[in-house]
Amino acid sequence: MNIDLSDPINMITMIGAIAIAVLTVGVSIKYINQMKTDTASGELADENWDGIGEYKNELPSGWAFSFLGTLIWALWYWTMGYPVNAFSQIGQWNEEVKAYNQKFEETHKNADAATLQEMGESVFLVQCAPCHGTTGDGLSGKAQDFGSRMSKEQVLYTIKNGSNQLGYQMGAMPPMMAQGKDAEDIAAYIAGGMKGEQPAAFAACASCHGPDGKGMNGMAPNLAAYDNTLVSHVIEHGKKGKIGRMPSFKTMLTPVQQKALAVYIQSLSK
Repeated sequence: MNIDLSDPINMITMIGAIAIAVLTVGVSIKYINQMKTDTASGELADENWDGIGEYKNELPSGWAFSFLGTLIWALWYWTMGYPVNAFSQIGQWNEEVKAYNQKFEETHKNADAATLQEMGESVFLVQCAPCHGTTGDGLSGKAQDFGSRMSKEQVLYTIKNGSNQLGYQMGAMPPMMAQGKDAEDIAAYIAGGMKGEQPAAFAACASCHGPDGKGMNGMAPNLAAYDNTLVSHVIEHGKKGKIGRMPSFKTMLTPVQQKALAVYIQSLSK
């Protein structure tokens, strides 16, 4: 067994193990011998029944000093002995990932559309496909189908309940912005790809989403397409979906990967 005691972590561990072993053996021998000869003595505590109770004896000095020593050692260990300057595998991993991500971003900052789409497909298959399916069909309606923008039912649900999931600058969309036939007309228009004659009731939506429904240059969600801003907001904030809440992926994807994912999702919707 080869232990490198020049490593301070190994040295601290070895000292601790030896100290525990010595204390265990010493205390065990002391109390085994004491049990052979000791008899109960002292003043009984007031809380006793028919003479059966605890004696008012002092805390054994060995226990008291051991407890005090443990406290002192713990304070030293957690402030100076280990965490401040010690090597950390997690810290090393984080530094390496950060350095690699910076190199990755620099390498692909001007990637062409074909490269981004290929990269986006790889990201999609790893991160998105488990819920949305490998082809982005939403697993037959269980999750968002990227082949279509939004269903009529989804639009009606949002109109009825409002939304503030994605953290856009325009803020929360209040519920019941339209009702009855107006809501039906708006939902049919948006679900149909915003083609044909725009219903008059869409004016309630245009105040935030713009007359063309494209989100006023990122101020509100784009109702017409999966643009880069929409994908970035969903990745950062997550979103409530049909099979549960989609978690935030903001710490898992770099800006270039987010852009690539948006390009790939746009290709699915086409």
